[in-house]
Amino acid sequence: MAKAAAQKSTTARGKPQAKIPNTPQATKDELLEYYRQMVLIRRFEERAGQLYGMGLIGGFCHLYIGQEAVAVGVQASVKQGHDKIITGYRDHGHMLAAGMDPNEVMAELTGRIGGSSKGKGGSMHMFDVPTGFYGGHGIVGAQVALGTGLAFAGKYRGDDSVSFVYFGDGAANQGQVYESFNMAQLWKLPAIYIIENNQYAMGTSIERSSSTTDLSQRGASFGIPGEQIDGMDVLAVRDAVKRAVERARSGEGPYILEVKTYRYRGHSMSDPAKYRSKEEVDEVKKTRDPIELIKGLLADAKATEDEIKAIDAEIKAIVAEAVRFAQESPEPDPSELYTDVYVEA
Repeated sequence: MAKAAAQKSTTARGKPQAKIPNTPQATKDELLEYYRQMVLIRRFEERAGQLYGMGLIGGFCHLYIGQEAVAVGVQASVKQGHDKIITGYRDHGHMLAAGMDPNEVMAELTGRIGGSSKGKGGSMHMFDVPTGFYGGHGIVGAQVALGTGLAFAGKYRGDDSVSFVYFGDGAANQGQVYESFNMAQLWKLPAIYIIENNQYAMGTSIERSSSTTDLSQRGASFGIPGEQIDGMDVLAVRDAVKRAVERARSGEGPYILEVKTYRYRGHSMSDPAKYRSKEEVDEVKKTRDPIELIKGLLADAKATEDEIKAIDAEIKAIVAEAVRFAQESPEPDPSELYTDVYVEA
């Protein structure tokens, strides 16, 4: 059933999508781990949304609900702490997939000293060197130039690292993206550009904001190859990224992956998302939900209901502990305003 759904897919607005190949194979243990990571992201984001509604998270807050398969599928090819990961402001899911401590992520969201950036980064600007996560960035498209710089650093040092550069369909129209593409191809940099096409740039559909909607071909004029992937299928993402990473590590240069996905919530917590119908969102949830897809694959792999329930219970406890830790962690002292401003050589 799940495999048939992977073959016959549609876009968010019911338009036919290119035929997606059969879902790649995975062991039961691999599927259980991907399920665990995706459920962690979803339950974490659900609680983050609740805390925002309670006034415990300030500023902007962009949730990753619906897009979990992208970050989890990509992370399967990342050498933690060696490769580099960088994204925009919808970044909580990437942090958790990268292996950041949920306690530190939730504490950062609530502006507490126990957060990964000592409460000074908030939702949009976390950073974690041990996992190779180089931050969420609030300026649309700015992370593409920074991520290209990380790829340049890796090639300059000859350390065989790859830079995973995430950005959205809206950022795909930014000028610095194309400057980065040009340099990356010119110098054959080990950069994987991952366009998370969730169909709406803030509140504008891709058909209304982009003259060409096949974003995988945006690097064609520079000679950068690209492909589209079903971003609701964690295994399809995993296998496509694996191919792109092998190419990058072998010195063949950058690659573009347009990952077709969908966010269930508004652009941010303050967005009522009136630009699309409830029926549209419900249809995606019903037919293309990434967690339900992997549940179908787990059933095919003979995973038991007890195994699924054990993971669900584990994640529930982890997220509850993250909330407790965040609420009990103190706010940073005002003196923290003057720390971490410069880094000594």
